[in-house]
Amino acid sequence: MKNRDIIRQEVRTKRRQLNAEKQQVQADLLCQTLIAQIDLEHVKDIGIYLANDGELNTKPFINWCWQNNLSVYLPVIHPFSKGHLLFLKYAKTSVMVTNKYGILEPKLDVRSIVSVTDIDIIFTPLVAFDNFGNRLGMGGGFYDRTLAAWYLEYQQNKQAKPMPIGLAHDCQKVKAIPIENWDIPLPKIITPSTIYHFDL
Repeated sequence: MKNRDIIRQEVRTKRRQLNAEKQQVQADLLCQTLIAQIDLEHVKDIGIYLANDGELNTKPFINWCWQNNLSVYLPVIHPFSKGHLLFLKYAKTSVMVTNKYGILEPKLDVRSIVSVTDIDIIFTPLVAFDNFGNRLGMGGGFYDRTLAAWYLEYQQNKQAKPMPIGLAHDCQKVKAIPIENWDIPLPKIITPSTIYHFDL
């Protein structure tokens, strides 16, 4: 089995090689798939990310959320707790700043912070995923820490919030990821062509 760093390098290269036209087509397909997943009667708060490094563009779906009066929250690197994320409300008027990874995030404002457990769905980025729902991120462990408490509860109650759903290009699927004990698998991963369900 390839090690994690090699998988990251190979999949990130594949992802970056998708041209602008392909990226646009994939983003539109993903948006339509995600819209079909949202039960507007029960889902009001969406956590999501802004694309970076060849990730699927989430802006078409974010725009749909705004049009349908859903609240959207973006991850912000915690200023004091290393390796942790905060989620802040994201609106068209949000003041944005660039974090240390070159990713746009809302300017920190305590009035905009929401508890992770108040979010219905968190759509997570990932570098690679496998046939078992294992997710390989960029290596910072941010989402593993964010979802650790959810995972413990999910094993007792499959309705636990927030429901994490991974988003990825089809080319990001690999046969197997070598897992570490801190890795949090995902119950669902969506690509432009397929919805994968995993029994965790």
